[in-house]
Amino acid sequence: MCGRMNVSDSPFVIELMKILGIPVYPRVRSNIGPGSSTDIVIEDHDGRQLHEAIWSLLIEPKKDKPGYRPNPKWHTFNSKSTRLDSSPLWASAFKSHRAIIPASCFFEWKDKVCYAIEPVGGAIALAGLYRSWQFGDEAVHSFSVITLPTQAAFRHIHEKSYPLMLQKDDFDLWLDPGFKDVDAFHDLLKSGIRAEVTATPVDSPKTMTVTGESELISAIAA
Repeated sequence: MCGRMNVSDSPFVIELMKILGIPVYPRVRSNIGPGSSTDIVIEDHDGRQLHEAIWSLLIEPKKDKPGYRPNPKWHTFNSKSTRLDSSPLWASAFKSHRAIIPASCFFEWKDKVCYAIEPVGGAIALAGLYRSWQFGDEAVHSFSVITLPTQAAFRHIHEKSYPLMLQKDDFDLWLDPGFKDVDAFHDLLKSGIRAEVTATPVDSPKTMTVTGESELISAIAA
């Protein structure tokens, strides 16, 4: 599961955007959760772009005020790697609507302890899926984060899943909307930790006050 993330003004995020070829910096935000918005990178016939998007693939207009919310019938803020081919909900987006979600860290809770998970010496490029919606005159984007079955080294923090974090060699093919041979992503979707990360106990995603010692979790091949 990946249920909260931050985007800081880190030099690592700046470098990630340079690698992606995006001249615009994503907005700095903290405690981003399902149903809230952040910036995602997509590619279409107009090239590679940064768009604000709502975190949940299926969304609908709010009933009592302006704006949009996750569809209450379905939990679509995360998409399991094991269902990307088998479920019609995910399969069409997986073939041609793949996204990268820039972040500086994500968060998991275990036994009421909040852990900030950060790559060592870099930013996070979360692998995701997106949809584009047209509600009246307004175009709206939404997204989901792809999760993998967890590894033993991470199970003490989250026993079920771990988000897919792409490396720079993955970016071009992942974002290419004309590349539909998703079997080529088979190795990406295996359970693994592709870069070493630190897990640091903090008081909350908003304040990020450290409350314990950081733990280094090594990269583990799938």
